[in-house]
Amino acid sequence: MGRKEDNIKKATEVMHILPQIRNLCIAAHIDHGKTTLSDNLIAGAGMMSEDLAGKSRVLDFDDQESARGITINAASASMVHEVDGTDYLINLIDTPGHVDFGGDVTRAMRAVDGCFILACAVEGPMPQTETVVRQALKEKVKPVLFINKVDRLINELQVTPEDMMERFKETITKVNKLIRQFAPDEFRKEWQVSVADGTVAFGSAYHNWGITVPYMAKSGISFKDIFEHCHNEEQKDLARKAPVHEVLLDMAVSKLPGPVEAQPYRIPNIWTGDLDSEIGKSMVNCDPEAELAMMITKIWMDPHAGEVAVGRIYSGSINQGESVFAIGAAKPERVQQVSMMVGGDRITVPKVVAGNIAALTGIRSAAAGVTLSRNNDFIPFEAIRHYSDPVVTVAVEPKSMKDLPKFIDALRSLAKSDASLQVTTNQETGEALLAGMGELHLEITVYRLEEEQNIKVKVSPPIVVYRESIESNNHGRSFEGKSPNRHNRFMMEVEPMSTEVVEALRDGHFGNGTIRSGDSKEVGRKFGEFGMDKDLMRKIYAISGTNVLVNDTKGIQGLHETRELIIESFNEVCKKGPMADEPVMGMMVRLVDAKLHEDAIHRGPAQTIPAVRNAIKGAMLRARTVLMEPMQRSHVSVPNDWLGQVTREITNRRGIIEDMPSEGEATTVIGTLPVAETFGFSNDIRAASQGRAIWNSENTGFEVLPPQLFDKVVGEIRTRKGLKPEPNPESYYSD
Repeated sequence: MGRKEDNIKKATEVMHILPQIRNLCIAAHIDHGKTTLSDNLIAGAGMMSEDLAGKSRVLDFDDQESARGITINAASASMVHEVDGTDYLINLIDTPGHVDFGGDVTRAMRAVDGCFILACAVEGPMPQTETVVRQALKEKVKPVLFINKVDRLINELQVTPEDMMERFKETITKVNKLIRQFAPDEFRKEWQVSVADGTVAFGSAYHNWGITVPYMAKSGISFKDIFEHCHNEEQKDLARKAPVHEVLLDMAVSKLPGPVEAQPYRIPNIWTGDLDSEIGKSMVNCDPEAELAMMITKIWMDPHAGEVAVGRIYSGSINQGESVFAIGAAKPERVQQVSMMVGGDRITVPKVVAGNIAALTGIRSAAAGVTLSRNNDFIPFEAIRHYSDPVVTVAVEPKSMKDLPKFIDALRSLAKSDASLQVTTNQETGEALLAGMGELHLEITVYRLEEEQNIKVKVSPPIVVYRESIESNNHGRSFEGKSPNRHNRFMMEVEPMSTEVVEALRDGHFGNGTIRSGDSKEVGRKFGEFGMDKDLMRKIYAISGTNVLVNDTKGIQGLHETRELIIESFNEVCKKGPMADEPVMGMMVRLVDAKLHEDAIHRGPAQTIPAVRNAIKGAMLRARTVLMEPMQRSHVSVPNDWLGQVTREITNRRGIIEDMPSEGEATTVIGTLPVAETFGFSNDIRAASQGRAIWNSENTGFEVLPPQLFDKVVGEIRTRKGLKPEPNPESYYSD
């Protein structure tokens, strides 16, 4: 039996021994070496040839990943590692570093309990490092640190051993500062990383060596030896003495928690049900004999088996051939196959138990973020919150109408497999709007349609999705919306909410959707913590994204009967604001008064919805509607000779340069610029620096569009959507 087959056999045995399981992911900034490291861990565990490790990129099995040399999908692999004679099963997820694929990182964090944060020894922690640390800690995933590319520090930058130590110290301090900032209170101190306790490793994923203080004690290697081996080009010898897979997998087993240890503090964070109930206790205890509770974190398309749903089992087990509910679906579905993942391979097993990551086929209703259970009334896991919203849209349609049914099916699959992608289709014309995280995200999506699904499509130039918001409040100047039959009137006031509250809404701190009356007291208390009037907020009706609807009326006859219709109208306005039909953000809507017809037949949907919709939109215009545009922060590192051209490129795109730290012959230009101005940025930066610039970017939220551009942008959006070029405020007034 080969080493790989032997390992697979061991993996299927160890997965039933819960203390010997570790679920972890590798997360870092783009190009800091995640996939190369994953390869070496898998090779070291005997799952592929060691000669190919770091070059074959086993987890980048998508041809676009290989062609572009970046990770697009979070891929998973299981391997077995032995420590002191005991076999441990390591379920590893490699995640993307590019800002456009951040959603995959967030979803991967839900499936794991521990995380290797990679930082490049030369560049140190970068913007995306901060994002992934924040994502890990929000999901209560324990981090450890691996400082990669140490050989470059020694050989390219020619640093002295003292300088090297200084740089390491700086990187560790920065990562610990992030942990202090974002970790849950109870783990702020406990999860700090340090060289002394073995939660920091150093090495080179590419050259296959790594070291930690515990491994130094075990092997007798010192920092001086490492410096000399790198300096004398003897890294192969170093890789034999301190193989990176052994060092890091030892660290994973000894320093990162297993599911039995992690689920008691992770379950309360991701599930809102009663922890004292039978299923609550089963999940906290990670009980493999109990009721099934599983969350899907990824869907990927297998050319032979179709949709494969990958997720974490928190309780019970999933068996081949049984029927389960994807919570929210009408009927149960049969699990055709249960497997463990090894890179691009799936190893079929009869069942997978709690504490593991499993791959299933046959569950058509599954999508990223969906909960699976045998009981359809099971309270689903908390929705996975993404740190940035889709900000770029393209219109896509098939070139040939005969491809339309296939095209709509393909889009449905793409939307399921990538929860960061928003798809809206017009069934008649076949045109689809794809909203994604950036140009690259949409480029890859279109590539998948054309190459993998073999559908030739027409693609519009990219469009930016703005948000509508309000500048001031209209307290005491409510706007009245009348129903078409004139028998019902609704008076609305609106006001902007503070940045802190908007951030908390985006993070899901208060929940989303219609607020049940039993929960309104607790939700009001939470708003009170942010300095809002808790008595007012207890009258909350609904939350839609970062907008809130409150019923601020007293004793109006029959109002509770129209509650659902009022909420529906509010949700409609949140999707399409009054200025340009763009989504609305950061607004509180208060219903301050209403006059209703006593006969319910005269206050049905056809009367109530237009009246409430007009009242909210009119109140927004009265409070002065503004457009919010999505922004990106770019870091462009460029040799000093080309610095002028690069800064000009940024400022010509309405960019604001925030900082320009320089190191040696190169300077990093840090600037914020609107997403609307970033199209073609990569080509222009390349041309301006003759290909010598290295850059990356991150989405940083929304800022108010400058007033001088307001009319022009609103006109362009309205024309594109087939609306009259200028909004007509009068249309919200009923005669």
